[in-house]
Amino acid sequence: MNDLIIKNIKSLILPKQSDQPLKGSEMDELKIVEDAMIVVKDGKVVYAGAAVDEYEAAEVMDAEGKVASPALVEPHTHVVHGGSREHEMALKRQGVDYLKILEQGGGILNTVEQTRQASFDELLDKASVNITRMIQHGVLTVESKSGYGLDRENELKQLKVSKALEENFPIEMRHTYLGPHAIPKGRDADEFMDEMIGLLDEAQEYADFADVFTETGVFTVEQSRKYMEAARDKGFRVKIHADEIDPLGGLELAIEQDAVSADHLVAASEAGKKQLADSDTVAVLLPGTTFYLGKEKYADARGMIDGGGAVSIATDYNPGSCVTDNLQLIMAIAALKLKMTPNEIWNAVTVNAAHAIDAPDRGTLEAGDDANIVIWDAPNHEYIPYHYGVNHAYKVIADGKLLYERPGLMF
Repeated sequence: MNDLIIKNIKSLILPKQSDQPLKGSEMDELKIVEDAMIVVKDGKVVYAGAAVDEYEAAEVMDAEGKVASPALVEPHTHVVHGGSREHEMALKRQGVDYLKILEQGGGILNTVEQTRQASFDELLDKASVNITRMIQHGVLTVESKSGYGLDRENELKQLKVSKALEENFPIEMRHTYLGPHAIPKGRDADEFMDEMIGLLDEAQEYADFADVFTETGVFTVEQSRKYMEAARDKGFRVKIHADEIDPLGGLELAIEQDAVSADHLVAASEAGKKQLADSDTVAVLLPGTTFYLGKEKYADARGMIDGGGAVSIATDYNPGSCVTDNLQLIMAIAALKLKMTPNEIWNAVTVNAAHAIDAPDRGTLEAGDDANIVIWDAPNHEYIPYHYGVNHAYKVIADGKLLYERPGLMF
């Protein structure tokens, strides 16, 4: 007998499982089944589709005529860090740009200092709060980066905390070594990059990916290429923070290095966007960061999708440039500012997000997939990005077991 049947689903969202990320017009293809059900056994999906009478289960859950989907996939976070940077909001309001704040010892370097001062347990407790909120908002797969240590002891400390999060929560995680995230004060960039390359062997015990911040005032394309080639030689798949502020050619480098994802891309060149279509690199766009920094120019999602590329979206949760755990909010910003359709947005936070972190068994509800499901308190799939700034997750089910249920009114 099966373990669970979820019945009375008004609309079931079924992103298409694929060996490659969905590209171009495929991103606007999304199967929606009305009057649906899901059957689960041993934590795996047995059936997800139109309601039928042929299945029995030990437990029956009534979806109450709500929407259901695969749990969301979060492909870019900096969830492990010390402290916070709320004081920088005043500087941003005064028009001080991000690179200027970094030059003044703020930004990433401020968080580096607070992360170095924090103990393992303090970092774990702080990150656990954020992971809990992500789960409550419908996310059951999370990528987590280091990058606030900038030395051996603290980079490894962050990665160990990230691993502990996966052990403590019923979620799947991917862990990313981002040693070259910034240049410590007084350090030579080439010398520091060599030091971070030297940590790849130890990082490999804890990390799935190697990432680098390629930007004006941080690392050049040449320095980043050296790092990415060294990481690939060690067996890492690579990622890149690319073309966030200036068009340095980071997207082109990502494609050259067969990066699993290239992230930010607000300033990506036309040449880079054209190359995206002929690669399996996923463009992970972070519109919440553009919004939080008060910028007018957003990444060209339409150009990338219409040009045949694969796009995902993520929160970029971090303490300085996008302080939100709510991926649903990013879905709304993607609709409003990236001009993405509802179907494209759902594919961007499920199947394509899974490909962006090399987790192809997540983000879909095909037979045999992990039974990670969200029941949404919404009339249809377009409503979630439409009604923004609130949590529409009604129930979150991890591996076929109820993990979170929205509390009722207290009166």
